Amino acid sequence: MKVVFDTNIFISAFVFPGGNAEQAWIRAIHNDFELYTSIAILAELAKKLQEKFDWEKPKIAQLITHISRIARVLKTTPSINILADTPDNRILECATEGKAELLVTGDKHLMKIGHYEDIKIIKLSDFLMMFE
Repeated sequence: MKVVFDTNIFISAFVFPGGNAEQAWIRAIHNDFELYTSIAILAELAKKLQEKFDWEKPKIAQLITHISRIARVLKTTPSINILADTPDNRILECATEGKAELLVTGDKHLMKIGHYEDIKIIKLSDFLMMFE
């Protein structure tokens, strides 16, 4: 199964360890599914970690490298513009480019559309229930 995590899933996993997002990340490490991300998602993650959580650049670079070893990193071209929040469109582009079956998010704007093309948009708790 091909899966894309929204930026907020990565933030929850690494800034607030011990929760559901970290469990999902551990499943990615164990190859329970194929995780896809993109340069745009990783850039947004780096920006948020620096601006909102005051992470130092070397720590951010180390995390991006770590994620890149687990996930397949895609180079996408901005082509989707259906949501007002530009980073949300970049998430959809990654899922489309990677032919993902699932997009895991907590973002209310993405959750509201429910699916995009053949990609089902689900919340983290529903994703983890698939492994029970």
